[in-house]
Amino acid sequence: MPLEPEKISNRIELRLRDLGQLFNTMDPSPFHDKDLDQDAEEFIESWAQEFPLREPVKLVVHLAEWPSGQDPQVLVERAIHNYFSYRSRMNQREFRRLMLEGWWCLLIGVTFLLFCLIAVKTIGDTEKGTFLSLLREGLVIGGWVAMWRPLEIYLYAWWPLFRRGRIREKISKMTVEVIHEASI
Repeated sequence: MPLEPEKISNRIELRLRDLGQLFNTMDPSPFHDKDLDQDAEEFIESWAQEFPLREPVKLVVHLAEWPSGQDPQVLVERAIHNYFSYRSRMNQREFRRLMLEGWWCLLIGVTFLLFCLIAVKTIGDTEKGTFLSLLREGLVIGGWVAMWRPLEIYLYAWWPLFRRGRIREKISKMTVEVIHEASI
């Protein structure tokens, strides 16, 4: 059962002079397909991150200049939902690309590590000498360093991207309310 807008306690308040402030002025698309202004996008996204991910969020847009002949409620709601839905899909693609990069890095890293360990075994411990000891140690260290990037991707790099995607998905479905407020 969807929550009633009055029961949503997590609110993002956005005060604008006119609707033009919400959109990227360089984008010639119709309003519902337009890119949001970068500052507006960052503002909405950063505030949405402040609230628990599982709790609903409501965006309240306060407009000083009410547009004539059109209902800004439908226009703003559709624009916000379309834009963040698009950004969520782009985030999913970036996440898949990162996981694919991690897979290739892992494959390359493991192959290089095996090559280094085989080279160390081939050199063997029978030969005593500073140069061969350095070479063996260098190969072992180099092999493990080759594993750095896949480990970085699979242990750390995916978390922020995954969270950003979930936040954008949440924003793409949030309740939007537009209020005429002449005192802005």
